[in-house]
Amino acid sequence: MTASPVAADLRDDLELALRLADAADAQSLPRFDAADLEISTKADNSHVTDADLATERAIRDVLASERPDDGIFGEEFGAQGDSHRQWIIDPIDGTANFLRGVPLWGTMISLAVDGVPHIGVVSMPAFGRRWWASTGQGAWTATDAGPRRIRSSSVASLDEASVSFQSIAQWADAGQLPALLTLAGSVWRDRAYGDVYAYMLLAEGRIDMVAEFDVKEYDIAAAVPIVREAGGRMTSFDGVETISARSTLASNGILHDAFLNLLH
Repeated sequence: MTASPVAADLRDDLELALRLADAADAQSLPRFDAADLEISTKADNSHVTDADLATERAIRDVLASERPDDGIFGEEFGAQGDSHRQWIIDPIDGTANFLRGVPLWGTMISLAVDGVPHIGVVSMPAFGRRWWASTGQGAWTATDAGPRRIRSSSVASLDEASVSFQSIAQWADAGQLPALLTLAGSVWRDRAYGDVYAYMLLAEGRIDMVAEFDVKEYDIAAAVPIVREAGGRMTSFDGVETISARSTLASNGILHDAFLNLLH
């Protein structure tokens, strides 16, 4: 998505977002692979755990104290407030992995201004990894030696590209299975890394495209600034710059139009 001008300095908001991630990790990680994890089913037949709920509550509690005038939109407790500044939260992206003891899950925190995500933080505490970005300040990940700036790849040919398609069933349900087969036959390598981790691999230049369907704003908002500030590009599957289209196509930027042309 193209960044719009933001009058307020984002440094304090980014610092807060990182503290929100700390609060989230303190709730989620102790419950990961817990023998007494409480699991229930939501109206859409997806799973939710006590860790999802506790993690989102912890984030909301901090925001209520420190940004009471901002709006919040979270996966588990919906929308709250009416402001041009909205915090978009997925407390545990990859709940299915979380409840099976698979460490491919993470908390996604974003601040959107007038519908455009300007801050993104992704924390995957089971991996000991975290990524963040804010508009105009680059994309970063934490290392033992301190923060390291990350960049998307310079791959410029489809037949050299490595892509993540998330799941066959997802593309089939969207009526896009023929497009997926075309994609797989046109690139060097195709894998389903899954959920938020695939976008972080893209931002680090380790893969070159991610595409998926049936996504809500909280599934992708935090990834947008990270991918964008790393040099990549994120649109809907139809090439529209929005987080509300229920589909997404993220790339290293260089190959974005080529992927769109191939898939359509």
